Amino acid sequence: MAKKRSRQQHQQPFLADESTASKKRPRSPKQHQKEEKLISSGMSSKILKEALIQQKEIQDEAEGQNPNSFSAITEEPNAALDDAGEEDIDAFDGFSETLSQYGAYEEEIDEDEERLLEAFMSKDAKPQFTLADLIIKKIKEKDAEVSSEARPLPKLDTKIIDLYKGVGEWLSKYTSGKMPKAFKHIATMELWEDMLYLTEPEKWSPNAMYQATRIFSSNMGVKKAQRFYKLVLLPRIREDIRKNKRLHFALYQSLKKSLYKPAAFFKGILFPLCESGTCTLREAVIIGSIIQKVSIPLLHSSAALLKIAEMEYCGTTSYFIKLLLEKKYALPYRVLDAVVAHFMRFLDDTRTMPVIWHQTLLAFVQRYKNGLKEQDKDNLERLIQYQYHHLVTREIRRELKACREKESDPMSLTSPVAIINKTIEEDRFDIPEVPMEED
Repeated sequence: MAKKRSRQQHQQPFLADESTASKKRPRSPKQHQKEEKLISSGMSSKILKEALIQQKEIQDEAEGQNPNSFSAITEEPNAALDDAGEEDIDAFDGFSETLSQYGAYEEEIDEDEERLLEAFMSKDAKPQFTLADLIIKKIKEKDAEVSSEARPLPKLDTKIIDLYKGVGEWLSKYTSGKMPKAFKHIATMELWEDMLYLTEPEKWSPNAMYQATRIFSSNMGVKKAQRFYKLVLLPRIREDIRKNKRLHFALYQSLKKSLYKPAAFFKGILFPLCESGTCTLREAVIIGSIIQKVSIPLLHSSAALLKIAEMEYCGTTSYFIKLLLEKKYALPYRVLDAVVAHFMRFLDDTRTMPVIWHQTLLAFVQRYKNGLKEQDKDNLERLIQYQYHHLVTREIRRELKACREKESDPMSLTSPVAIINKTIEEDRFDIPEVPMEED
């Protein structure tokens, strides 16, 4: 008996823990909790504020007032990312040759659609600057004596120059294994751009570019990471797509890893690509697949959509707008107004709009028709009378008509329904007779 009692005493604490654990299990959300909630006014004001800051910084950069000033769209979503430590970059085994050869991202592109989009490209587009171009320009401005050299070097200690030149030669042949410690320290240096320039990033192997993106995206701040994306990663990706008509698997993974900091990705890759005026359909499809697959915070996506909608149209811009719209965010009214204004700019355009433009308008109407004003709906109906597509426009008109009928119908599901909270009164003596087995 004493042994049984001791066993029961030992079992009781475990039973108590199980009962308390069962009580603390989270309940499944109810139906009204699963419904999509409207965006708060505080979040909407943050999006507008950061979008204005972002637009001002880009204008200052274009005017040359402060070329080294690159601020994030917001600091709150990236606070945890900026303070994150370095990843386990030493455990990289490299991508296999079969994967890098046949696993690279490749997409079938309609040649007719690509030719049509070329008509919307900018004819006087500015050349794209790389890190080497920027550093060489700075060196020549400071010292006129080095203007005749093919690749001038910054004024640094000769031991440092030789060290990072050797690192660059090693990175050009890198396939797998540990990265040099000297390269890892670049992220913490004040003159990190000069050190990176000495390694000649344009000659890195694809696997080395992936490792560098992992290091810089996890250890650099948003400003530095954005600059690395814009001056090193983006030119390499565009060059690889232009030469091979596809993207190497390691470079595709580098692009995916760059979204570790969404603010740096948008301002370092997506915005310069749209503003260049030379983004091809193949580049848009490959880079856009990253946006489609990876989860992006609402604040960053809303600010990016607001910025892209206000840019000069470049054909493939519609594709990026469509991808952001299809992520089904609860967008603020300021962003919806900007998208409507973007489409209304083509009311008097005599050019034949590409199919992707009509598909983007259809996606916008399908997702956000209930949040549009009556005036916006009238403007869009007037727009599709001039910009017509024999398949897509019909669906846009049907969506707008269905939305109007739903609003005018008093018995629609959106109308408020009276809820009866009166309790049901039961008579405990009024019990129906139950037949017994004997009967």
